[in-house]
Amino acid sequence: MEDLGTRLETNRAALAGLREAVERGEPWPLSEAYGAEPESEWGPKEVLAHVAEMVPYWLGQIESVIAAPSEPVPFGRVATDSTRIERIGRDRSLPAGELFARLDRAAADLGDRLRGLDGAALRRRGVHVRLGEMTVEGMAERFIVGHLEEHVRQLEEILAAGRGGESDQAG
Repeated sequence: MEDLGTRLETNRAALAGLREAVERGEPWPLSEAYGAEPESEWGPKEVLAHVAEMVPYWLGQIESVIAAPSEPVPFGRVATDSTRIERIGRDRSLPAGELFARLDRAAADLGDRLRGLDGAALRRRGVHVRLGEMTVEGMAERFIVGHLEEHVRQLEEILAAGRGGESDQAG
């Protein structure tokens, strides 16, 4: 679990390091497709809205698996989940600074919670509708820490390519 905590903090710091560049690039154009379409078409606002929503969502799913009286516990969702899509659509209109602040709070809460889990909690099992049976540790890896790493790289690539933002359009 220490590795997951270290990776989470590394990505939290990486996101903080991207904040100024993303904020400087506002206003970012909003993607026409932000639902279950390929996330490679998202801009910074869709990425941030998604990540700020998904970290607390998956922590809640982990809490449900830990608290359940028996296992494996059904958990999770798929990319076409309407609540997920609605949150991205709504929250991508927020200022990037607000999305970064939400994400930082959620990552801090997640880190605190993960550090407090014992071996028995980490071994609790849930069953995902598409991926099957997973432990709490596996859930944290697949749905939060590993997924966060993917989106940090995605933001870095968007910024490196200079896609979007008013400052890019101004030359």
